[in-house]
Amino acid sequence: MNINKSIIDQRITKIIADNLVWFSDEKIINDHTKKISKAFLMLSVASYLDIELEETFAYLTDESNDSGIDAVYIGDITDIDFTIILFQSKYYTGKKMENDANFEENAIVKILYALQLIFDNQAQITINEKLKAKIAEIQDLAYNSFLIPQVKCVMLSNGIKWNTIAQQKIDNYIQHNKYVEFDFFNHDNILNYIQSNKNIKADLKLNGKALTETLPNFKRVLVGKINVVELANLLELHGDGLLGRNIRKYLGIQKNKVNQQIKETLLSDKKENFYLYNNGLTMICNTFRENGFANDWIVKADELQIINGGQTCKTIQKTIEEYPNNDYSKAFVMIRLYEIDKEDKQIIIDMFRLYEIDKEDEQIITNIIVSTNSQSPVDLRDLKANDLIQKTLEIGMLDLGYVYKRKRENIFQSIQAISSSVAAEAILTIWRELPIVAKYKKNNLFDNYYEKIFTNINASQTIIAVLIFRFCDNQRRKENLVKMYQYLPYSNYLMATLMGKLLLKQNNLQLNELNHKNFETIKNYYEENKQSLFEKANQIMIDILKNEYETPYNQIEQTKLAAFFRKNETVVACINKINY
Repeated sequence: MNINKSIIDQRITKIIADNLVWFSDEKIINDHTKKISKAFLMLSVASYLDIELEETFAYLTDESNDSGIDAVYIGDITDIDFTIILFQSKYYTGKKMENDANFEENAIVKILYALQLIFDNQAQITINEKLKAKIAEIQDLAYNSFLIPQVKCVMLSNGIKWNTIAQQKIDNYIQHNKYVEFDFFNHDNILNYIQSNKNIKADLKLNGKALTETLPNFKRVLVGKINVVELANLLELHGDGLLGRNIRKYLGIQKNKVNQQIKETLLSDKKENFYLYNNGLTMICNTFRENGFANDWIVKADELQIINGGQTCKTIQKTIEEYPNNDYSKAFVMIRLYEIDKEDKQIIIDMFRLYEIDKEDEQIITNIIVSTNSQSPVDLRDLKANDLIQKTLEIGMLDLGYVYKRKRENIFQSIQAISSSVAAEAILTIWRELPIVAKYKKNNLFDNYYEKIFTNINASQTIIAVLIFRFCDNQRRKENLVKMYQYLPYSNYLMATLMGKLLLKQNNLQLNELNHKNFETIKNYYEENKQSLFEKANQIMIDILKNEYETPYNQIEQTKLAAFFRKNETVVACINKINY
């Protein structure tokens, strides 16, 4: 067996053994094959989306009547569009595993058909409740909110990519549906992700003059420029591990305006302006050494990582792969290399840039302004990991018997651990009473909402919030409950908000009074009364729906439910039911 396949097979076996509760559903508890398939799906989705294993439950739709869609991720919503990532997973065993089976052609056909059904709001199809809820949410965003869906279909497998016939079917579909693209992600990609924290030693071949300087908080800083071909070669040699967490679900070229513009500039006769238009790359390393020549430096960097500019890197790499014979000798990108201590990653500063340009060349000036203000923001979770509040939470939770993962380590620990990303969602949902933001702005939690979430929060409050958040998410996945209360898949964040308020109210507590001294008391009360708290919160939901609709709450259209629980007015109305 291929060594990478063997490692992943061992990993998913361990995931099952360490987290038996995740695989205790009556439909799979006695079926080892289904457990293995589910564990592989979870590991693949977690790796692809760069999230924790437990977070994947929010996206899984894998069961009977799933139309070939095993997981659905709905990304952050902007004013004009939203991202959808559809996953289909195939875990091969026996001879298919040994012989590198192609991803099945009929599976491609199935998901192409499913795509048509998703965007036909008149289609009558038999699908499971989890998928039905996801499709309703997509249709609400597309048809009621008039947002443009940007769709990526990701095929997951421990084999190899689909054959040429399947590729032709994909090409024919994409020709008429420009908003869709396909990607393949297998055991090799997962292992690359798991190993992405490995020490990367790299040689950077810089062109022209470079500047090095020693600044406060840094050992040294180097600013220079690198040819795009050299950068592509660097990525080819070291893989996405060089980008660390910065790859952030690569947005692709076809459906992303910024990446399209990067590609167009590289292929145009104005590629010498690429250096001016692009914001450049930010790199960090433990140490670097340079040859010190006046021009064309060779820089040797130890523990190199690109922390900003991942979309640029991948787009350059993909463009050169697609057009390898083009002349890119005049296309350069700026790099900023910081030699810093490992614990100081959060102190990266902004770079001041000054261009001397002919005042008559207004078009270049306009292009620079537009291009340098449209780059995608970096995910700041790891850069915030060494903040004092994160270290304090880690110590506080350990004292209370919990493990807090302030850093992502690719180890995929069990449910006993609390990751900072889950903690952020839970706190924003429950104690800050912003469930809609927590659900639809996840990429901003460690940026715009960081202070809102973590200021004046302690370990006890965080743990209670996570317990409530996990419980509500688990309720959302119970098929019998969803059949009775069809709104649960859309309201679980708000349900958690209400349960948190009810918990404090029933214990005559203000949030700032919840601490290590009364933690065990409040936790025990919650564990003993969580079902009644859920039922009371659920009754509030029913009352609000009755006030809004004449139709019985269990007969309201799914798209209307999705829209209703995406409105701030709904959140306010439910909270007021408790306050007054």
